[in-house]
Amino acid sequence: MKTEQFLRHHGIDGNPFSEEDAQTDTVFKRRCMATIHHPAWDKFFGSPADPSTALVFGEKGSGKTALRLQATAEMETYNQQNPDGRVFVISYDDFNPYLDHFKSAVRAKDTAQALTRWRLQDHMDAILAQGVTQLVDALTANRVDLSALSLDQRRDLLLLAAFYDQSTGEPIERRWSRLRRRSGFRPLWSRRDLQIGFGTTLLVIGLIAMFPAMRAMTVLPWLLVPIVLGWLYWGWRIARAEWFASDIRKGLRVLSRDPAALRWELLWFKPSELSGQPMPTAAGTGGEERYELLRKFQGVLKTLGYSGIVVLIDRVDEPQQVEGDPRKMRALIWPLLDHKFLRHPGLGVKLLLPIELAYYLEKEDKEFYDRARPDKLNLVKPLRWTGPSLYDLAGDRLRACAIGSATGAATNGEGPRLRQLIDEAISDDTLKDSLGNLRTPRQLFKFLHRLVQEHCHRHTEDAPKWSVDADTFRTTYSAHLRELDAFDRGYGHG
Repeated sequence: MKTEQFLRHHGIDGNPFSEEDAQTDTVFKRRCMATIHHPAWDKFFGSPADPSTALVFGEKGSGKTALRLQATAEMETYNQQNPDGRVFVISYDDFNPYLDHFKSAVRAKDTAQALTRWRLQDHMDAILAQGVTQLVDALTANRVDLSALSLDQRRDLLLLAAFYDQSTGEPIERRWSRLRRRSGFRPLWSRRDLQIGFGTTLLVIGLIAMFPAMRAMTVLPWLLVPIVLGWLYWGWRIARAEWFASDIRKGLRVLSRDPAALRWELLWFKPSELSGQPMPTAAGTGGEERYELLRKFQGVLKTLGYSGIVVLIDRVDEPQQVEGDPRKMRALIWPLLDHKFLRHPGLGVKLLLPIELAYYLEKEDKEFYDRARPDKLNLVKPLRWTGPSLYDLAGDRLRACAIGSATGAATNGEGPRLRQLIDEAISDDTLKDSLGNLRTPRQLFKFLHRLVQEHCHRHTEDAPKWSVDADTFRTTYSAHLRELDAFDRGYGHG
């Protein structure tokens, strides 16, 4: 038998169990995103109108990435319905570039040594870099009117872009200059250092042209004095901007900033404006300047129609330098578990963490719990699936792939069910208990995909059988459990 023949007999179009990763699961993205949720969904998602923090621990394949994708989709829908109170979503799930830059900045021999120096401010820099780059992209693509921003907010936007914009689509100087012109902040003629320098130089040249006697070799060297004095202010500003740029580059350990571009951008701000602004420098005050920069970012977003920020943190076990090592994951993530940051007004942080980190959470001391306050973080530990919930999930997937489901033919609980595919020699309780031992949707999909394939291999097209018999179910199930056990012990591929 062909798998397609078996599935179409039960009214199923395509294989609902062929994908194992939500990131590439077309069935989930197209047909299940808005309708199928984990029982802990409401606790995790909360209300977009008042972003909240959530801390989720789940094993591989339990649906953490699915939660992130669903949260992103739900907030996109919410933003369309509430244009004046939107939520700004930051997906903080690719740690590779930040870890690479950080390791180079601290000059560590290996990742484990580097991560001992990782701090909350490094996470905040990475999150601000994601958010600012995303905002500047949106302002550029949609040509948003920036006249609603006050002069101070336009200055804040340009400062944030100078510090954190990480776009690689075009030269950063050109991108920043376009943003400056669109914001109407500091036109070229307002550069007083250039005015003084060029003005003094042109005045001396004019005097030489008007008075030939000043061209004498005994006089000309003295005319260089006012020119040098005229450019002295410009030189002081260049040196000051260079010092700031160097200090900022040392402070931004997770980012790579072009020093020449950063120096040029800082020259557009008056010295009095820079001296009073928080900067992510190496000589910072324990990270407090990052909170000030975050508040500036929130102020700009609020004027542009965003009432809150949600940060989605996922895939912490995937960076190349972490390699799934729980100790490295702990060193990377634990600085984030700071109550002041996680309860920051207008900010919701959704952490989707591997179950291995739950062990370290349980072993922490009172000082850590006082700092992190996990009791106030909407804790979900673990992201658990029971046999009945996995049974319902399989049924939902089957109905989502039912022939005619795209036109609404298989709705209101109608359509194919998992029970129809399995011989009645396997009782409902046995079936649900068996699925419960699989623990996660990924293992459920792997098993059911393997089960259908094994059943089809045992029968011909001329003599088809339309339900999986008990022997096929038990042998396939036993083989899958052995592989799952090996994976749990670190020997199999899962």
